[in-house]
Amino acid sequence: MSGWSEAKRGVVLAGLGMAGLAVGLKGPGVAVFAAGARLIERDWRRRHPEFRGGMRERWAEALRFYRETHENPTNRLLHQIGIPLILGGVGGLFLSSPRRRPSVWLTSLGAFAAGWAANLVGHAVFERRAPAFSEDALSFVAGPVWYLSRC
Repeated sequence: MSGWSEAKRGVVLAGLGMAGLAVGLKGPGVAVFAAGARLIERDWRRRHPEFRGGMRERWAEALRFYRETHENPTNRLLHQIGIPLILGGVGGLFLSSPRRRPSVWLTSLGAFAAGWAANLVGHAVFERRAPAFSEDALSFVAGPVWYLSRC
């Protein structure tokens, strides 16, 4: 990973963190995910040296970017399906254990994976651009907020 950009390393770490959560390593998974998100955010700030705003302005920019990267109607529909699956899956993965409640854990893992699959297909096939989180770590939060604002 030494020749990779900070954002690319961040995306890999965020993905590894999610994988850690998926296999039951909750604390380490969250820590690795957070490290990845920090790298993505640091890269965003490096690429936007003109940005001088506070958190409110940064949040507005994240929402604007999220909307801009989700213009295709089919991609939006897939996200309206995928985001609740991801959120429900994450909740179930946090509340269950592969050893103590394997059926809940497997159902949660399935929802989590199906949600991500829907979102990634939306970007690859319909939007034809990388997911927003690969350029802006706040998109991990902007996505669910966008979804809730459409309900």
